[in-house]
Amino acid sequence: MADTELENSPDGQGYSEDSIKVLEGLEAVRLRPAMYIGDTGDRGLHHLIQEVVDNSIDEALAGFCKNITVTLHSDGSCSVQDDGRGIPTGIHPVKQISTLEVVLCTLHAGGKFDKSNYKISGGLHGVGVSCVNALSSSFVATIQREGKVFRQKYEQGTPVTSVEVIGDTDKTGTLIHFWPDATIFRTTEFRMQRVSERLRELAFLNPEIIITLADERENTSEVYSFPGGLKDFVRDIDRNANILTDIVPIGGSAKGDSGADTIVDICFEYNDNYTETVLSYVNNINTIEGGTHVSGFRSALTRTINAYATANNLNKIGLTGDDFREGLTAVISVKVAEPQFEGQTKTKLGNGEVEGIVRSIVNEQLAIYLDANPKHAKKIVEKAILAAEARIAAKKSRELVRRQNALESAALPGKLADCTLRTAEDTEIFLVEGDSAGGSAKQGRDRRFQAILPLRGKILNTHRARINKVLENEEVRTIITAVGAGFGEDFDATKTRYGKVILMADADVDGSHIRTLLLTFFFLNMRELIMQGKLYIAQPPLYKLKKGKSEYYAYDDRERDEIIKRIRKDKVKDEEKSEEIVENATADGIIISRFKGLGEMNPDQLWATTMNPETRTLLQVTIENVTEAIHVFDTLMGEKVEPRREFIERNAHYVKNLDV
Repeated sequence: MADTELENSPDGQGYSEDSIKVLEGLEAVRLRPAMYIGDTGDRGLHHLIQEVVDNSIDEALAGFCKNITVTLHSDGSCSVQDDGRGIPTGIHPVKQISTLEVVLCTLHAGGKFDKSNYKISGGLHGVGVSCVNALSSSFVATIQREGKVFRQKYEQGTPVTSVEVIGDTDKTGTLIHFWPDATIFRTTEFRMQRVSERLRELAFLNPEIIITLADERENTSEVYSFPGGLKDFVRDIDRNANILTDIVPIGGSAKGDSGADTIVDICFEYNDNYTETVLSYVNNINTIEGGTHVSGFRSALTRTINAYATANNLNKIGLTGDDFREGLTAVISVKVAEPQFEGQTKTKLGNGEVEGIVRSIVNEQLAIYLDANPKHAKKIVEKAILAAEARIAAKKSRELVRRQNALESAALPGKLADCTLRTAEDTEIFLVEGDSAGGSAKQGRDRRFQAILPLRGKILNTHRARINKVLENEEVRTIITAVGAGFGEDFDATKTRYGKVILMADADVDGSHIRTLLLTFFFLNMRELIMQGKLYIAQPPLYKLKKGKSEYYAYDDRERDEIIKRIRKDKVKDEEKSEEIVENATADGIIISRFKGLGEMNPDQLWATTMNPETRTLLQVTIENVTEAIHVFDTLMGEKVEPRREFIERNAHYVKNLDV
């Protein structure tokens, strides 16, 4: 694929035939890498590994790969090896160069467009491994195939050797070894934890393969093999929950519109929590926005359990679909020959026929399970009845919140200091811990586009409460009304009154707890706000340093020490001595003050350090892995103490600043 660039002279008169620049080969990838891998930060870096691993997984889906090994090398590189068929190395009939070079140097080149090679695949566009090649300072492909070992080396996507035969072998497979280009990425350090999360997920989804992750930097390795497949996956998700039922396995296949089989694999169970956890996948791609496979499952779940409850004289309250979803943990995995994706992040399945296929398979097999397991069936219905009672109790509160949203500003919370602009994309709201900090924020803000909502104390732990209890909490209701986009199943991110929702709390233990409670609420009830990148965490400074008339702010110990070094180096710039005498001044007159809370900062300081878009630092809340996010919230906010203690002990060394 070639990309084009238009070059104009400053006066606009130089636009001619010579102004059209054609980017050959992989130049377009290097010029605009974010178009192909998302960004050039930590996420984009790890996406390189995912692209290579996905090729190996596709070999496994085709039935030719059993073992995949990912190695993080001590020199900063990564290698991915599989025992699949090996990329073809012979002369390509059209390009008249090695097919290996075609695959690694040409966008939209691959074996997945022809369904005779890969009936099902996660890679759909043929840009994956070639992008990795383009964004690597060095890249080596070693292929075992046809009794020979072939090798070719590249630099920044350009071959520096021909395809060479370097030995004989009786094995097959592909080894890709690459060094991320430091001129492209802001960081080139792979993180073991981040890599392992995706590999574990793939091992759950593909029980026939064994994935090994080795880290030469720490001399450690882990093996991911889950013969139980989705059963193991569901039980892993619920490892900190109290389980009410056995795992219900459902599987089957049917012909789709393309004539190929659509394969359905589902496992679910119920726990005593009040939330629903449904993870869905299409060809190993996490469809975080759901789609027709999810709607087919939910429809069948409601219909089948409702029919069982009615037939057994258990449905005396009028159960609805929402009632059957409380405490549900499910993993839905479908394999589709020609998946069509839609939605905000292009991860919502749109194939209409898949809904009917899933619904039919679930209807039939779930009915059989319920009849054969009356004890567990009764528990499921009893759980749904309790949810229905809570739903009815919450109806008045829900309708009140909706009425308040409909009245807009006339019904906004009295303590909300709203902004004057009305276009959501240009505005932001700060959820501020405490009335004192809220007062400073109100005085220091730019009232044109910044709204302030002070919060009193700690909000309810929404992870442990049913919806009726959640809606009875005054602070929660205030947040819902201020954001103005509904909540739970009714949440519509397009109706959010502000372009950014910013959490601002103290940098102490209580502040961390409040942030965690708020994050739990947004994750459970307004997750789409996070998915669209609209939720942020403010970063107030921990220290103020003063030398003479100059003031500096530091956000952690490292930055504090760097500022001290810089002041000492440039001390000739300001020799005026401060008359202020404090106990924490250094030997050379640098006064260091630690902020104990937002309430200690005056409005000007709060604006300059935490609220001014020109000088502040915001952390954007993202969900890289839904499964891991669920684990963290279950661990931190669940009822079991032991998993929480283990989590704190395991992660204590990551804490940089602890103010108790």
